[in-house]
Amino acid sequence: MHLTLFKTPIIHHILWAIARLFLLCMGWKCIGERPEHKKYIAIAAPHTSNWDFPILFACALKLRLGSYWMGKDSLFKPLYGWFFKWLGGIPVDRSKSNNVVEQMAQIYTNADALCVGIAPEATRKANIKWKSGFYHIAVQAKIPILIAYIDYEKKEAGIGEFFEPTGDFDADMKYIQEFYRGWVACHPDRFAGEYLDQ
Repeated sequence: MHLTLFKTPIIHHILWAIARLFLLCMGWKCIGERPEHKKYIAIAAPHTSNWDFPILFACALKLRLGSYWMGKDSLFKPLYGWFFKWLGGIPVDRSKSNNVVEQMAQIYTNADALCVGIAPEATRKANIKWKSGFYHIAVQAKIPILIAYIDYEKKEAGIGEFFEPTGDFDADMKYIQEFYRGWVACHPDRFAGEYLDQ
């Protein structure tokens, strides 16, 4: 994969130190260790606040996960596209004639190591349906799902566990969503991860 801020010499050491300081000043704990897996897709929930991203991003920096993210290909124009790629962006074509799941599965196949982070709720607002693209990417690319979490009651965020999808969508998603029932969102009334958008 292309060079990102996570892999840029010197800068990634500085970001690691900043991330540790940020979490310390905010009173948050980062739980877990850098995974040994080379290729996986990471999901994080609950996602109900603007604060979720900086806290989870700081945690990813501290654990040196080197997460990538997906973005519309229009963001990656020649003049400024390099910057979004450096931030970890992966361009995908979202037009009807191109399947994002297939594109990402192929990218995983061609990569030696890759972690892409996704928020299955897709929005900070109350949303009764999760986006299930992450699951289908994992199945097609034959990679595990890293279940990450954020808990505002305990003020901790980090890695929960790795899950190997079986191909049984209903059973697997029930297991994943059951994992999140114990965590407290910043706005609990907005977290409704019980229904699925297949």
